[in-house]
Amino acid sequence: MFIDYLDTPLGLFEFMATEQGIYQAIFCGDRVNDKQSKQKTNHITALCKQQLTEYFAGQRQVFTVPLVPKGTPFQQAVWACLTQIPFGAIKSYGDIAKQLDKPKASQAVGGANGRNPITLIVPCHRVIGANGSLTGYAGGIERKLWLLNHEGIELKKTDDNSHLDINNVIGKRQAKTQFLN
Repeated sequence: MFIDYLDTPLGLFEFMATEQGIYQAIFCGDRVNDKQSKQKTNHITALCKQQLTEYFAGQRQVFTVPLVPKGTPFQQAVWACLTQIPFGAIKSYGDIAKQLDKPKASQAVGGANGRNPITLIVPCHRVIGANGSLTGYAGGIERKLWLLNHEGIELKKTDDNSHLDINNVIGKRQAKTQFLN
């Protein structure tokens, strides 16, 4: 296993790889100090770090680092659909369900989206509710809104998102990571 970290405007980002590709990438909060001194990198983590740095600098819209996410066949299909959502675009859970030829599977798509082990690179933040709401995001709604704004997507102010403050999540570990390695 190879691992590296990147300080981002949204907090510390941790990514793990095999020789074949990235299998996990999450906002890890600030609870990795003991691991950081033991990090072991390879050419995949180096490429990932470079591409993430470019993304946050506004110089990259498409990630080309190899990916090897672990999941069920349905999850894999959902995640493949996510990688097809272009920078600066959004889709609803229903849109993805239809793309999979499973128009009634919106909730299942939401479940698979929430279990995405490669946050940001597999852009689960680009999926919103059918009514345009932010819905959930394992990294925190504040991060989701920041990422969408970074990509040029302006959502209308609502009671749900007008009070969001990115400082509320920067030091926090991304939710739903108990199933990850």
